[in-house]
Amino acid sequence: MERRVIIVCCVVGFLGLLSAATGFAAEAKRIKGSQVLFPSPSICVYPRSPALVLGLTAAVSLMIAQIIINVATGCICCRKGSHQSSSSWSVALVCFVVSWFTFVIAFLLLLTGAALNDQHGEENLYFGNYYCYVVKPGVFAGAAVLSLASVTLGIFYYLTLTSGKDRNETWGAPVPPSRGAIAMGQPQFPPQNAEAPPVFVHEDTYMRRQFT
Repeated sequence: MERRVIIVCCVVGFLGLLSAATGFAAEAKRIKGSQVLFPSPSICVYPRSPALVLGLTAAVSLMIAQIIINVATGCICCRKGSHQSSSSWSVALVCFVVSWFTFVIAFLLLLTGAALNDQHGEENLYFGNYYCYVVKPGVFAGAAVLSLASVTLGIFYYLTLTSGKDRNETWGAPVPPSRGAIAMGQPQFPPQNAEAPPVFVHEDTYMRRQFT
């Protein structure tokens, strides 16, 4: 495996773990409904929470990981080689689509959860009643799981396409001539018959050819 591939996988994996870790931390530090104060029926007082910073950190880490893996991979439709099996390319394509799908959902969940943890004195009036919104349980945790899934699938289709590219380059490289492939042989001469009878030439014929 090339050094570049190892570096890309390590960086993307680290960013994915960072996104998941900060996502779970934001889930633990999110503002709960019992923490919201109501000094008046129309005012909601939210306490300060690190879930905003944690959620934004998770979203940014996931976005950077997605950018790196897609830039390193390039155009997936152009990476289908002639020597690459259709099944492996199809699996890589499915992982690519699912990776982007999970990325979009996780990114939106992280941003939404972070925004809901940054409300101060805001309320909403519906049908004559005032409501204060907080992040539901499991939003940040679900986004963290989707972040791990997105990064894992991204690394998988990157490795699949990279291995196919290396295989194409190996098969397409010219093969140097091998000395062992050259067959050495001895010249063949027709066997001489040692028992063949001598040929006698008449004396007149010999003298005639000599003087002409």
